[in-house]
Amino acid sequence: MIVITGANGTLGRGIVEQLLGRVPAEQIAVSVRDPEQARELAVQGVRVRRGDFTDPASLAHAFEGASQVLIVSAATTGGAAITQHRTAIEAAEAAGAHRILYTSHMGVNPSSPFPPMVDHAATEALLRESGMAFTSLRNGFYASTTLWLLTEALKTGELTAPQDGPVSWTAHADLAEAAAITLAEESFDGPTPALTAGAALDLAGAAELAAELTGRTIRRVVVPDEQYRASLLAQGLPEARVELTLGLFAASRQGEFAHVDPALAHLLGRPTTPLREVLKAGLIPAG
Repeated sequence: MIVITGANGTLGRGIVEQLLGRVPAEQIAVSVRDPEQARELAVQGVRVRRGDFTDPASLAHAFEGASQVLIVSAATTGGAAITQHRTAIEAAEAAGAHRILYTSHMGVNPSSPFPPMVDHAATEALLRESGMAFTSLRNGFYASTTLWLLTEALKTGELTAPQDGPVSWTAHADLAEAAAITLAEESFDGPTPALTAGAALDLAGAAELAAELTGRTIRRVVVPDEQYRASLLAQGLPEARVELTLGLFAASRQGEFAHVDPALAHLLGRPTTPLREVLKAGLIPAG
């Protein structure tokens, strides 16, 4: 039984859908906080059970009979995320799984200014310490993040943010397919190469693509970190979210997300999805 956590999220659901084309549905199980949201998977024959990283007993039930467990990283940061990941790793081992897959990141770095990268480094250390076979999927930075960063720019004509650096923006769909292939073929031991798209672009490049696709003028405006912090706080964003966002820019300036690797395209057997296509799907109304 292949158990996938977080299957109500974008990445987790994509992995399940890709996996259904590779292994029988009765060999797939999902661990979700709200089983009701996964009804369509149950209809297709997938085993759906409630599982919450903060509730070890629920994971024991959700992971029952697991041969492999894919842990989609927690939607939090810091000590809470690491504790949740540890709980999931221990539950997978207790269930008798012979292998764990974990959605890590290409920028994994214990000293990164972007907190999730520190969490990924700590979780990879937990996996090594567990003694279990594992695969750490070092995913490229989600291309969909650019849509959020472009939200105000589409209204004002200015993409205002701190200085950044190139990022190998990678499509969720590509990463979901790669995870499904890895589960079905049980490939990769330990950390994978960086699973990235075929090019790295900074926000100026993303703004140019968005302008071309929408026919609007979008100018990239660089502002100091403190000015950006103040503007986000004035918009009502929680301070933790603001600091997380600033950490993203700081890490990109250090080149933590700039690497481009052919591994993802080789695994998929096709070219990766360029940022242009992700923006086109997100910015241009269908039909």
